[in-house]
Amino acid sequence: MPLAIGVDIGGTKVSAGVVDDDGRVIDRELRPTPGHDVAETEAIIVEVVKELAARHEVAAVGVGAAGWIANDHATVLFSPHLAWRDEPLHAALSEQIGLKLVVENDANAAAWAEYRYGAAQGQPVIVCVTLGTGIGGGLVVDGNLYRGAYGIACEYGHMTLVPDGRRCACGNRGCWEMYASGRALARDAQELVEESPMAAERLLELAAASPDGLSGPVVTAAAAEGDPAAEAICTTMGRWLGRGLANLAAVLDPSIFVIGGGVSQAGELLLRPAREEFVHTLTGRGFRPVADIVSAALGPDSGLVGAADIARRA
Repeated sequence: MPLAIGVDIGGTKVSAGVVDDDGRVIDRELRPTPGHDVAETEAIIVEVVKELAARHEVAAVGVGAAGWIANDHATVLFSPHLAWRDEPLHAALSEQIGLKLVVENDANAAAWAEYRYGAAQGQPVIVCVTLGTGIGGGLVVDGNLYRGAYGIACEYGHMTLVPDGRRCACGNRGCWEMYASGRALARDAQELVEESPMAAERLLELAAASPDGLSGPVVTAAAAEGDPAAEAICTTMGRWLGRGLANLAAVLDPSIFVIGGGVSQAGELLLRPAREEFVHTLTGRGFRPVADIVSAALGPDSGLVGAADIARRA
């Protein structure tokens, strides 16, 4: 089958790549996401697609967008972390790109990639949870990507875990992504700096002595070095992750959870406490099978690989 371009638009970066039929990324482009400006974001998408298409013969383009994508595969109804509001994304991009184009939710694309090429091949019920700026989600059941009645299923990050908890960008309070995401890691690190600068000494060093420089990657890098404060922050987030997965298991009963997104690069620093909390809070624990919780095999490429494959097969 021909080559396709996948574009993964997250809250902080636009990642694009040329993907072959085996799911390999053979060329790529990366840009920051100008999330505050719709026109600038769309211009960046066109720019990276044109640069890749100039170097390769491609047949289709798949755009995985961090937002609620209508069943028309064309309209972004809403995005908590970007400026899209009822945005006709397909129409805005199609004429400029000039290739077959499909718009899909970024986490749906990641779930599809893990089913086709990654950690969930052959699994009957796959729940994919992507940990980035927020939390995205996808569901594949018997080889079919589930989108819901209106195209906006599996927004797991916006289920309420803490009634009247922290305010979320979606407008509600206590959403899961306020406790288990890159934004949550950064917020917890910033709070630690305010409460105990000595305990956060290594975190501040990695952030160039600026609390504003604290981010999810800074926290996970410090934790990987063995910094106790960063490890504690990651453990707390891992427990929140496990609680949310237990709630999803009660509803969806998956055979496997695949954890992807940029924050998932922390690996066992997050997954170990997540598995422990999952088993501890799982409904019917001790009397039911326990789903595996694994890292995405394709890592941060899963969104763009899945978007490309969806477009190629459309």
